[in-house]
Amino acid sequence: MKTTRKLRQMLDNYKQKLITAPGVHDPYCARIAEKLGFEALYMSGAATSMSRLGYADYGLLTAPEIQLNAKSIVNIATLPLIADSDTGYGNALNTMRTVRDYISTGVAAVHIEDQIWPKRCGHLKGKVVIPTEEMTGKIRAAKKVIQEEDSDFILIARTDSRGISGGTIDQAIKRLKSFYEAGADVVFADGLLAKEELAAIGRDVGAPTLYHPTAISPRLSVEECQDIGVGMMIYPFASIHAMAASVWDFLSQLRDKDTMAQVEFENRIKGHPLDDVRKLFDLGGLKELQEYEKQFLPKEEVAVRYEKSIGL
Repeated sequence: MKTTRKLRQMLDNYKQKLITAPGVHDPYCARIAEKLGFEALYMSGAATSMSRLGYADYGLLTAPEIQLNAKSIVNIATLPLIADSDTGYGNALNTMRTVRDYISTGVAAVHIEDQIWPKRCGHLKGKVVIPTEEMTGKIRAAKKVIQEEDSDFILIARTDSRGISGGTIDQAIKRLKSFYEAGADVVFADGLLAKEELAAIGRDVGAPTLYHPTAISPRLSVEECQDIGVGMMIYPFASIHAMAASVWDFLSQLRDKDTMAQVEFENRIKGHPLDDVRKLFDLGGLKELQEYEKQFLPKEEVAVRYEKSIGL
């Protein structure tokens, strides 16, 4: 079954069980999430910008760059991938191409937001949004492509109007109603400040909503969100924040203790599913690749490579 169909079926059942998707910023993290039994994945634009460019989410990432990252994840993962699509990277016509290109990568859903370009993370100050009419045009244009290419592909419409200068939850709800009427499958207000705001969206818009308990937004649980109209919960910084903090700590120790830091680290993680280098390679498909060698390489070459060779 195509991942778009899988995710569509999950969304159809959101009132019984909302979709939970951890953020994975690269294919290796996607492998980990899949091993741990998650049902879907999310690729953040902010995490992609930081991991691929080394820059904060400030509108510096281009469509080909983020789509290449999405493609690399899809090539490894079997789970549906929900992807950040920023503003669609231009007007309605640019959005049409962006959505068509995303569909061709194999992702199952994207969200498109109503900020001006260049945009920034929805939890940062300094946001400005486009007129509602311009955004609904993008949504209708995106839906045209979706109907032509894959009707199961899910379009999530996001507003950042709650966090602009003078922004209110009522303004956000009004926009989301228009987005839903224009054809969005899921609505998403970023940068919410209270559970009551999220509940108001679910009640007043009448559409499945997307929520992420990150940065300035309250840390609501899946159970809390299940009954107030939430259809999807994402954790955008799940992999990159954990990675960055862990790497910072280990490199600090390596700087101060050199090889002893490596020894102490290895001792500390003994018994962990990834406690040695061989297990890291196995998670990366080493056993599968070695089986392919046996199947497809000449027997003589396999023998030369493996008989009496040294290594893991």
